[in-house]
Amino acid sequence: MKVLVIQQRYGIGDMVIFTPYFHAISKKCKSPITILAKKSSKAEELFLQDKSIKEVIQLNNTNDGFFGFFKLLDEIKKKKFDSVVIFNGSLRYKLLAKLAGIKSIYQYPLFISKDVIFESAKKLSEKFTNLPVKTETKLILDEINHNLKKKYIFDKEFLHILLGVSASGPTKRWDIKNFINLAKKISQIKKTKFYIAGGKNDENIISEVLNSDIGKNCFSLLDHNINECMFVIKNSNFGIFNDTGFLHISAAFKKKSIGIFVDSPAYSYSGYSEFIYPVVPEGESIKTTSHNTRGKDKVKVEMVFSKVLDILN
Repeated sequence: MKVLVIQQRYGIGDMVIFTPYFHAISKKCKSPITILAKKSSKAEELFLQDKSIKEVIQLNNTNDGFFGFFKLLDEIKKKKFDSVVIFNGSLRYKLLAKLAGIKSIYQYPLFISKDVIFESAKKLSEKFTNLPVKTETKLILDEINHNLKKKYIFDKEFLHILLGVSASGPTKRWDIKNFINLAKKISQIKKTKFYIAGGKNDENIISEVLNSDIGKNCFSLLDHNINECMFVIKNSNFGIFNDTGFLHISAAFKKKSIGIFVDSPAYSYSGYSEFIYPVVPEGESIKTTSHNTRGKDKVKVEMVFSKVLDILN
């Protein structure tokens, strides 16, 4: 059976959250699936070694939007899919599937909004597979990158901690000085190497870490691609993150991962995994922390350090 799965959210973390549903669909069909995804989700890199994923069709400037619809339709038609699973409530993708001649269409209710990302995905996947589907994520990375293995020595004398300082906007980003002060406190109880993960727009804040008192034990992953970052994350002990894609990659490698949620839906982006330890602003709960919480100044260093001690103990 040839199955197309459409997951058009922009983020890397979003894509990682959907991995158990991709795997469940592939297992049910007894064949690898094709994913239609935004280029920004980095799906091609995330699933480079995943045998459940046959192909990633990228949504980009040429086949996305109104004018790209018919180019995308031609591409989908040629592949002659038997079924499609659409992880959104868009009329556009339902129309695409029908015009492409796909007979079996599974989709969220049209125009669905304000859903819990993993709950909606689980429900649709279980409808397709007619089986229970777990929400815990998994990424595949078996091949060793020999250059990185030479560069990074994950010796047991040190703790190896990821610091995910990036975020999709300034209101979602815990202040970089907090990360530095937290790292200082950790270094006082155990010799530690810190691996600083961020995007191209985070160069200034990463430089602030590298030029700080803890800088000599810090390594920037700024120039690393997603697969290289995955290698470092997989070999680290645990991580401390803003609400960023690196948080979800870490959890997918079964690493204990502290997620600092200050202005995004904490439950939606942590409730799916036992490996995510959410921290939310004072006065908020996991269920109440969402968009427009604007709580970056209400998460104290001691709150996050307490989670670190829980992990170490």
